[in-house]
Amino acid sequence: MSKKRKSDEANDSTNITDSMSSNNQTENSVSNSKPESSIQDESKLVEIKAGSSNQTAKILPNHDEDNVYHPNLISPLDSDRIRIKSGFTRDSKRIKNDAHEFEYDAVVIGAGPAGEAAAMKLAKSGKKVVVVDARNQVGGNSTHVGTIPSKTLRQSVFNLINYRRDPLFSQGLDYYQVPLNKVLTKARKVVRSQVETHTRFYERNQIEVRHGWASFIDKHTLKIELGDGLGYETITFNKAIITVGSRPYRPELLDFDHPRVFDSDKILQMDYVVKKIIIYGAGVIGCEYASIFTGLGYKVDLINNKGQLLSYLDNEISDALSHDFRQFGVLVRNNEEIEKLETYDDYVILYLKSGKKIKSDAILWCNGRSGNTESLNLEAVGLKANSRGQLKVDGTYCTEVDNIYAAGDVIGWPSLASAAYDQGRCAAAFMMGDEDAEPVSSVPTGIYTIPEISCIGKTEQELTDEHVPYEVGQAFFRHLARAQIIGELTGVLKILFHRETLEILGIHCYGNHASEIIHIGQAVMKSGSSLEYFVNTTFNYPTMAEAYRVAALNGLNRVF
Repeated sequence: MSKKRKSDEANDSTNITDSMSSNNQTENSVSNSKPESSIQDESKLVEIKAGSSNQTAKILPNHDEDNVYHPNLISPLDSDRIRIKSGFTRDSKRIKNDAHEFEYDAVVIGAGPAGEAAAMKLAKSGKKVVVVDARNQVGGNSTHVGTIPSKTLRQSVFNLINYRRDPLFSQGLDYYQVPLNKVLTKARKVVRSQVETHTRFYERNQIEVRHGWASFIDKHTLKIELGDGLGYETITFNKAIITVGSRPYRPELLDFDHPRVFDSDKILQMDYVVKKIIIYGAGVIGCEYASIFTGLGYKVDLINNKGQLLSYLDNEISDALSHDFRQFGVLVRNNEEIEKLETYDDYVILYLKSGKKIKSDAILWCNGRSGNTESLNLEAVGLKANSRGQLKVDGTYCTEVDNIYAAGDVIGWPSLASAAYDQGRCAAAFMMGDEDAEPVSSVPTGIYTIPEISCIGKTEQELTDEHVPYEVGQAFFRHLARAQIIGELTGVLKILFHRETLEILGIHCYGNHASEIIHIGQAVMKSGSSLEYFVNTTFNYPTMAEAYRVAALNGLNRVF
């Protein structure tokens, strides 16, 4: 407080005291302090009643040097709102920004990996998008019955195998009597966690998700059949992306309602222990489940209608898988076809065209998949799926209808969750006219058998047929310190390279963590680096990645 104000207050105190002793002296006592004209300019007189006496007090003026800052008090209960012009409405829903008369810029049918990627790409580009999925939760078949539960199941069984190998734990572990349903406990937790995670993705990007069965009315109108007898609703859209995924193919000669007949979806509901199981179909899914069931201690008959397991793989990798399967007790029957299946309360009997018949506790059918297109009413927009329910697309993922695109398992190759995600993103980019978009081509193979298989690029047979002068570099896992430490000695990394230019032509890996190891080689191939990259790069030691350096040096030793 300034000296001037303190002087005024002292005079005021004296004046008020004098006024209490003599009321008729009030104006004089105030004027003793300052001239009357000055007081009227700088202060106000206020009457104060104290008992029976009237008091006059002075409210002092504010001086700039004495002002105290008072912040603006904000309350969420008031009506003040701050708004800007954006692509969102007040209820956090996107508004369309394309010139058309439809409700949505785009509709994505299916909330699996391809659908999610497409929706995110469109939303981040400012489009008003709606995702329609038949399930009550996002994630698609990949999250609920495909990739996530099967790979989690595989990891649980892999852990059981490690316990069995370790003498500290194997004595009290009755792994032969573990029902599949109990082993799936962890898978259910992972599925729930994945659903929550991906749900937040949609919410964070303000993407509307509707649950129900979608079908086309015309090329700009979609009907959504709601569950629980709630009827249906229709929406209009400018463009659409079909990402409905696939399901196991079910031939009519099998009764899949029987409790001992399964496909790769239904098997997740098995809740009884079997001693022996037939797996019909030795593709990726069949081989993965053969590893799972033999790891649980079941006897497995694997029926393969071809002459070699996973014949599209490098021959050495395919042979290694066949060898390990037989070592683990899997009976592989090549070049066989089903004639009929007899089902009973306690067992099933599979009759093969070769004359063989096999008895087991259950059968798992893993022979192919079909696209989920039968309920889309594709005829209404002029589309037709092939015999396996798959749609034909061009290099931009556009179907034969100019405003309808498709991606993921519904278009066939490679039918991998990883590729589906990239396909969905690329389809959305092409839909918006992105000149930098390019179709997915370089896709590594990831097979989650025990051990894993992963590869990218050419096989030895392909290079031989093309008359390419190639050489081979190998690194066997049993020679790596890290593999010896973790006890995973089975496996090999193969690098195929041009013997003159040292260009990397293919990488093939068989063994634990193969699906992780492959990405180092994929990145080097994508960057255009030669084999010398692995020789001149320092790898952490001990690591499984060190296999690249070992394989590169091994290959260079063959060059002359």
